[in-house]
Amino acid sequence: MNAVLNTPPARTTAEWQAADSAHYLHPFTDFKGLANKGSRVITKADNIYLWDSEGKKILDAMSGLWCVNVGYGRQELVDAATRQLQELPFYNSFFQTATPPAIELAELLAEVTPRQFQHVFYSGSGSEGNDTVVRMVRRYWDVLGQPQRKVIISRKNAYHGSTMAGASLGGMSGMHEQGGLPIPDIVHIEQPFWFELGRDLSRDAFGLKAAGWLEAKILELGADRVAAFIGEPIQGAGGVIVPPDTYWPEIQRICDKYGILLVSDEVITGFGRTGQWFGCERMGSKPDLMTFAKGVTSGYIPLGGVMVGERIARVLIDQGGEFNHGYTYSGHPVACAVAIANIRLIQREGLVERVREDVGPYLAQRFAEFAGHPLVGEVQTCGLMGALQLVKDKASGASFDGALEVGMVCRGHCFGNGLIMRAVGDRMIIAPPLVITRAQIDEMAGLIRRCLDLTLADVKARGWM
Repeated sequence: MNAVLNTPPARTTAEWQAADSAHYLHPFTDFKGLANKGSRVITKADNIYLWDSEGKKILDAMSGLWCVNVGYGRQELVDAATRQLQELPFYNSFFQTATPPAIELAELLAEVTPRQFQHVFYSGSGSEGNDTVVRMVRRYWDVLGQPQRKVIISRKNAYHGSTMAGASLGGMSGMHEQGGLPIPDIVHIEQPFWFELGRDLSRDAFGLKAAGWLEAKILELGADRVAAFIGEPIQGAGGVIVPPDTYWPEIQRICDKYGILLVSDEVITGFGRTGQWFGCERMGSKPDLMTFAKGVTSGYIPLGGVMVGERIARVLIDQGGEFNHGYTYSGHPVACAVAIANIRLIQREGLVERVREDVGPYLAQRFAEFAGHPLVGEVQTCGLMGALQLVKDKASGASFDGALEVGMVCRGHCFGNGLIMRAVGDRMIIAPPLVITRAQIDEMAGLIRRCLDLTLADVKARGWM
């Protein structure tokens, strides 16, 4: 007998908001503030657009949360999930067991990642992937008879997830204050943020100086205690901070000099975002470990993992014994099936090349036009990532008082005008789906211009400028 599907009655926005407030605790949220305001309820999506419960169309310039690389509504990914759900909806990777999608995806990841990567360890998210990095890095040095090499160096304002280890690796002070973080043997150096820390130098000179902070920290700690350095090729949640060209090659040289493992967190920059398959290829580094998530399935279903370079894999395989680490959903067959379909779609449509040769350069061209706006002190882009630094005074680069939250004022105008653009302090950032067209970039640029103008009028009316 066929089941009868009863479609629940439609709710009003107020009804959705009331139920949300009564039961749903959102991530990174002031629960009381949201309960008073009411959440935005998104009901459908297609291509690069969303619609809310009021029927308002919104251009999603953040790809969901940096992840919907191939855009919304791709039937190929829905079909891949459906087929796998019908055939084998779940089995685990424990007990010396594997499933065909997990194996096939491992082969495909070895094909599209840099040559040093032939092995993958699956997780359910980027946060779990970075927890795996901590465990794997320390296990590697244990097996080599150097258990004292436990310290992992990261950067201030970095984001590596929200789990205990992931948040510790990240350099966000607000996260550290809630939970007694970081955990032991994780330390931080300054970020390569030229506009904030290095405008007295050329960008190239500052890049070398910023990389030098890693060597200084290694010498301070003792190289025989340092296990690894982790960094995002481009700091994403920290504000789309694109480092100078000199930065990553010098980081690589320093890691090689002291024999330290290099970890590239590609959760945001992977799968075509920068115009290369992975950000490390764009930035000129050769990591030993590479965390991924988000774009591997274009966010259609959760999946993450760590690509493990042969330097580490051979030690763990040939000498390591049992690695006491893993997750229930490591290599989930449905997630892996969707990832395979997603990567094949990226290959088939040439999206990486398209970002590198067409829409990425066009985004840079359109963003450069904002440099003349009275509120904008710096413009940065890389591939399909972009940032606008809002300033009080263009000539001096002086910032607004942080308590004014000018970035949030601008974000409010964005939401009010059908645009999702993220505020990181007073830095406005975007990372649209890789399928965005030139005409849609023009549409997005027009919306950004309107919101900048509205913000400028706001701050002048309030006497802040």
